[in-house]
Amino acid sequence: MSDERTASVPVWTLATGDVRVPGLTAGESMTAERLTELRGVLAVLADQPIVTLEVHPLPDKIDRGRGIPLDAASPLAQHLSQFITQSTRSSLTAARATASGESLYRMVVPAKVAAQFGQGIVRPMASKAATGGIHSALMNSTGIAANATFVPVGKAAAAGAVGGAGATAGAAVAGGTALTVAAPLVLMAVAVGVSAHADHKRQQAIEHITELLEQLQEDKLDDEHSELDGCRGAIDKATAILLDQGKLGVSLGLDSAVHAIDTALSKAGRRLARWQSALDGLPEGEAVELGTLTKSFPGVDDHGGTFRTHLELASLAIALKRRVVVLQAVEHAQSDPGNPFENFTRALKRDQQHLDELESGIAGVLVRLSALELAGPTGLRPVFTTGEVERLMRAAYRIHKLGDGVTVNSRTTDVAIEIARNKDGSVVVFPALPA
Repeated sequence: MSDERTASVPVWTLATGDVRVPGLTAGESMTAERLTELRGVLAVLADQPIVTLEVHPLPDKIDRGRGIPLDAASPLAQHLSQFITQSTRSSLTAARATASGESLYRMVVPAKVAAQFGQGIVRPMASKAATGGIHSALMNSTGIAANATFVPVGKAAAAGAVGGAGATAGAAVAGGTALTVAAPLVLMAVAVGVSAHADHKRQQAIEHITELLEQLQEDKLDDEHSELDGCRGAIDKATAILLDQGKLGVSLGLDSAVHAIDTALSKAGRRLARWQSALDGLPEGEAVELGTLTKSFPGVDDHGGTFRTHLELASLAIALKRRVVVLQAVEHAQSDPGNPFENFTRALKRDQQHLDELESGIAGVLVRLSALELAGPTGLRPVFTTGEVERLMRAAYRIHKLGDGVTVNSRTTDVAIEIARNKDGSVVVFPALPA
């Protein structure tokens, strides 16, 4: 499978409930483009969420530190192991692809379903390695790129349930193609992938805040940072317990962590309202004096500054809250094993709306700031000093850069969740990313 011209990638269609769809997956192998079209058709025609699962060779170099590790006894690892065992009994292609025991599984959730997770929950994460690139475990692998052929696994294998994650397993065959009913597998993969994505955003925010506070030396903001960063331990423990099918208890300290996060989100909301009000008060279509702008947005013209620290604190609070929301959604779904995925998406969508609105509002402020025209200081002097001109030019450049990479009300894309499986059955789930 190392040869790009002959690489074959098995692909399954997984349903989260009993559904009937036309026989779209039968026939010859397909290209990546054809597989994308298939996902779109399945998303439109099926009443229940349908995802695809691919298995690729595990890349030689892969940064496991970006993901969330789960041991072989965890529900997700057990669901995946049972799925592999049953699939290889009926498919020689699947058996060959998984023979080594080490593989990279890529689950793609269609945009129609991803929209239920919240509009802003998964956005591209910039890669320093390549301009315009995004982080992906598949980036460093060879032989599984555009020239690979995707081979539909014809006979569906039932994914059994483990513990209380949702006892829906079997194949829906009435009137159409047999689809694997694997709600527990899909639920756990999505939950861990989304949680890993949120934690990656938290790490980015922490790095930025630390750098900004070193320049700013602001004790009150440092206290805000420390209180938020202190919530990580409780969230990490709760994530580990819940993903291992345990029950959350008061002793974890999750309640106090949620209170701290909600307090930080409230502060971010008030700051956002002030920023929007300040922008609304500027004369429309006229240049704005830099001094006027920095009164409402202190430090906006510099690399550090209070305004930029407030932005990163808001980003940190949002990232932490997204992890908590995922935990609450999983717990809610597991309380009703009959329809875990439906409960999961319903709870997640409801709680994500406020975060999406806050994130979208902040993005809107950055876009409006980046579009402003700056004016020099007013006064009786007919000319500016060289220093004033240089400062104005630097400020204009930095303020215009605020809008780079900002997306307001972005359209939801397909979401990919990549899972590295080791020989011992343990897995590492990487941050969910746009497919």
